[in-house]
Amino acid sequence: MLTLFLLLPAVGALLALFLPKERAQDAKWIALVFSGLAFLVSIAVFVLYNPHVEGYQFVDTFDWITADTAGFAISYTVGVDGLSAPLVLLLGLLSVVSVLVSWRIDVKEQQYFAWLLFMETAVAGVFLSLDLIQFFLFWELELLPMFMLISQWGSGRRLYSATKFLIYTLAGSAFMLVGFLVLGATAGTFEIAELVATPVTEAAVPLTLVFWAIMLAFLVKLPTFPLHTWLPDAHTDAPTAVSVMLAGVLLKMGGYGILRIALPILPQQAHDARWILATLAGFSVLWGAVITLRQTDLKRLVAYSSVSHMGYVLLGVSAMGAVGLSGAAMQMFTHGTITGLLFVVVGLIYDRTHTREISQMSGLMHRMPVVGTVFVIAGLASLGLPGMSGFVAELTTFLGSLEVHPVATMAGIFGVVLSAGYILWTVQRVLHGPATEKWRDLTDATSWWEITAMASLVIVILAVGIYPPLLTNAVEAGIAPIAQIIEGVS
Repeated sequence: MLTLFLLLPAVGALLALFLPKERAQDAKWIALVFSGLAFLVSIAVFVLYNPHVEGYQFVDTFDWITADTAGFAISYTVGVDGLSAPLVLLLGLLSVVSVLVSWRIDVKEQQYFAWLLFMETAVAGVFLSLDLIQFFLFWELELLPMFMLISQWGSGRRLYSATKFLIYTLAGSAFMLVGFLVLGATAGTFEIAELVATPVTEAAVPLTLVFWAIMLAFLVKLPTFPLHTWLPDAHTDAPTAVSVMLAGVLLKMGGYGILRIALPILPQQAHDARWILATLAGFSVLWGAVITLRQTDLKRLVAYSSVSHMGYVLLGVSAMGAVGLSGAAMQMFTHGTITGLLFVVVGLIYDRTHTREISQMSGLMHRMPVVGTVFVIAGLASLGLPGMSGFVAELTTFLGSLEVHPVATMAGIFGVVLSAGYILWTVQRVLHGPATEKWRDLTDATSWWEITAMASLVIVILAVGIYPPLLTNAVEAGIAPIAQIIEGVS
């Protein structure tokens, strides 16, 4: 089932790419069908996952490179647990949403939707891989579709932003690969489960350096201050669908890598670094929020808010306990849906106004009540309003980190205050005020693809906020063994 989820988008990408030119418009339907099928598989994975069964489930494996051939073994191994199952569901959902918000793409449609589907396969490989080399390969594969989508279909300084994203990620990946090779060569295996079960205690390189080499790649992708500067540029110049995927799932690759690899494989080094991680987390939350307050570009504002909100993931990680780690995992899922929805709304507004400058907008609620209402819902969820999914994740993170890192937690709580400030201020400036003559011809969201894209994310945000066990049961089951390993060295 997991291999099917992995391959469906890739098959759709090939079909879209090789369509006859006279049928180029059919590429979007192919993308919708295959991303929809993958979404159905992700729902099945999430629903059928049993949180009461230990270990990975739905495992599919075979030897890819044998030890007799290369001196070391690399296997194709995929599986899910309570940590990855929600992210698989998130990827499936946001991939469909990304196709829907791309419905009006009319330039090189075949290539566009092929790259979009190929990116889904690459990210799926990251979330499903249980072998370090396989994880690294999919991590790198994601770079190509993202670079192409931003550089070819973006706006503004699209080539600059795409190249900056590529350089940052490649630089971090180089260090990560060195760390993986040291671990694999020392332990004689690249299997994540085996490395977790039998931790490496000594290596030719100090394990602290190995830990930070691996962490660097994850902190770049998260992103954490001061490694975050690629993100606002990439978001600002990317198409709406790419921003949805970038904020929704690509940033989560960083947090997932920390929880899946860095913490359980190098628990002692992770525990020793907890104060550094807490400091980075608290500063990222505040820095991101303060810079967000100064933004005049609507898309750039949402981008910088992601820097702040992903700081909560690192804050939960730094707590090194079951509650904090669960909060970090939940924050990844909830941030993906909330910020994905914000970018969808910003994209719809930009399609109609052809500007992202907040100062040029006023009273849009009069012309676009549906889009405006969804904007308010997404904004309230982003600032952590009770009854919405963002509140559940942030509260869990704070409860887990307060006793261990009180100062960093207070910084995080103040970040919530700042987020309320920039969200409510933005809503007031963009949506409210008198109806202006300038925007008298604006049309609201009425297309089925626009309504479906927004409604699906709103439903998930409200469902998790009202009934958190939909998410927490799986997450807690996946986090428990990681927390047990970390707490065993504390």
